[in-house]
Amino acid sequence: MINQIIKHLKNSNNIFLCSHINPDGDAIASLLAMELALALWQKKTALYNESPISAVYRFLPSVKRIVRHIDRQTIYDTAIVLDCGDLDRVGNAASFVSCIPVVINIDHHVSNTGFGDFQLIDSSACASVEIIYRLLKQMKLPISKDVATLIYTGILTDTGSFRFSNTNKSAFAICSEMIDIGVDPYYVARNIYETLSPGYMKLLHKALGSIEISKNGKLSMITLTQDMLNETGARPEEINGLINYAKAINNIKIAVLIHVISDMTEESKKQDRFNVSLRSDGTVDVAAFASSFGGGGHYSAAGFAIESSVIDLKNLIFNFAETI
Repeated sequence: MINQIIKHLKNSNNIFLCSHINPDGDAIASLLAMELALALWQKKTALYNESPISAVYRFLPSVKRIVRHIDRQTIYDTAIVLDCGDLDRVGNAASFVSCIPVVINIDHHVSNTGFGDFQLIDSSACASVEIIYRLLKQMKLPISKDVATLIYTGILTDTGSFRFSNTNKSAFAICSEMIDIGVDPYYVARNIYETLSPGYMKLLHKALGSIEISKNGKLSMITLTQDMLNETGARPEEINGLINYAKAINNIKIAVLIHVISDMTEESKKQDRFNVSLRSDGTVDVAAFASSFGGGGHYSAAGFAIESSVIDLKNLIFNFAETI
């Protein structure tokens, strides 16, 4: 499959690249690394993500090339969808992407649905950038310092600074190689972990105050509302990473972050729409739970969206905790 993908990319002209909404470090780094690689083949590319890029990732090379609008005047012959378990994860652009003649699916989520015309999926990879690293080697393309910075950042963030269960031997080997190329680990870490806005710190205070623990002590839950964002001045893209505070609690097997993403409507004052993020300590398959609600992800990290009342949603999750 990888040779077929390389052959097709060589014959492509206009390529549309996108990654999942509310992008994390791996999604952003994968998008940018793939684009910089294709530039060496002088391919025309467009980089798209529906959501704003978090401030902590705005140091990344070429990040300003990512746009939130689709140029519908350009005719694309190929789409590359990165770090998405399902095409719908790209958001509103999903229908546009599905109309592009050839779709290439590059991902490391175990719950990937296998969409697209070509699939380069490896759930054993620590991050999607690990797969791109291997693809670049097969393409016989040199890895510049900029690309190395992206690959290093994608692995660092998706392994939780090498703390998560997806950390593998390749994570250390590849990062070591990227440092040899010229990546400055301190520079990357400082931008990611020490570039926090006052709004984020205020939001963190409220998030920690919202933590609830299940009766059996195995699940912790953070609930974020739009009022919290409004009151603190935090940006929606700054939510990523808050769940790790709930996960860090001693003896917790599953951490949950519930984010209210729409207010109750006049027609149905009992229903809100929520994004639910799940993390486990590696002993519980949260992807299986998420998939039962149309979501997906990894064994230890997953998520889904749902319409519900906050009481019903919390009861649903706490009932799940009792089965652990």
